Amino acid sequence: MNSWLRTVPLFAIAILITSAAGAAQPAPRCEAAAYRQFDFWVGEWQVHTPDGKLAGTNRIEREYDGCVVHEHYMGAKTYRGESLNTYDAGRKVWHQTWVDNQGLLLLLEGGWRGTSMVLEGKSLDASGKSIPQRITWTPNADGSVRQLWEASDDAGKWTTVFDGKYSHH
Repeated sequence: MNSWLRTVPLFAIAILITSAAGAAQPAPRCEAAAYRQFDFWVGEWQVHTPDGKLAGTNRIEREYDGCVVHEHYMGAKTYRGESLNTYDAGRKVWHQTWVDNQGLLLLLEGGWRGTSMVLEGKSLDASGKSIPQRITWTPNADGSVRQLWEASDDAGKWTTVFDGKYSHH
């Protein structure tokens, strides 16, 4: 046995073998076009309400080898939240998990409808009542994005929860 091998710990050899094997692996599976459908939302944004007031800032990043779109929202005041978004290739749907500093957990799913990304789900109010939710992201020709968040009442009437225009800053 070579003298240098006697001085190298076995775990170091295992790491070298694992690293060499990892280098030969194929490209990440999240390179398919469907995983790029939310790329229009990736970036550093200022978010304004329809009356022009600053609602907050949002940083959207691609993470985990392009498999996840991670949102970091900071409201103009104390509101904060984030979402993890991924394309589920097996079911051919986008999934979003949103959490915030007010205790909201929102699970949404959907995909492209016309010229917009539309995700829907349900949240529970304090009494446990289920409330349908829908968020629509529409990329605009000027590079901005409109995000419209709506909730439905018992009669099926949709009302606006949040309407924001994302502009690069």
